[in-house]
Amino acid sequence: MWSKERTTYGPRHYLALLERKPGAFDVAKPLERWGLLARFAILRRRLESDLGSAGTRELIKVLRLLESASLRELTTAVEIALSIGATSADAVRLICLHRAERPVGLFSLDGHPHLKLFAIDPPDLGAYRVLTQIGA
Repeated sequence: MWSKERTTYGPRHYLALLERKPGAFDVAKPLERWGLLARFAILRRRLESDLGSAGTRELIKVLRLLESASLRELTTAVEIALSIGATSADAVRLICLHRAERPVGLFSLDGHPHLKLFAIDPPDLGAYRVLTQIGA
């Protein structure tokens, strides 16, 4: 006698398949209990309003950003995208990337006294001036 095993699907892994078959999005078993926030439903309505049936595919592209971002990061990016009216998957991806960037800290010679012995000459911008004069 065999037992019924409960099959578990990972919704994130299923999105790549749905991207090719977006019509199955609403009946996809792995997504049934995912419980995405209302912001994603708003995004879907906007995308489908703007793009028609291609809007579902665009939403799936947005959800696939979960492959490289956390749900919190993606939710924040979707909120920002909705607020500025830039709802494409590319716009949401750029918002995620921009928010993940960390400013570069300035290099300080404090604690590196051996580097103070070196002096670097400023660059000669004469070559650049020649190029700008040739183009003019």
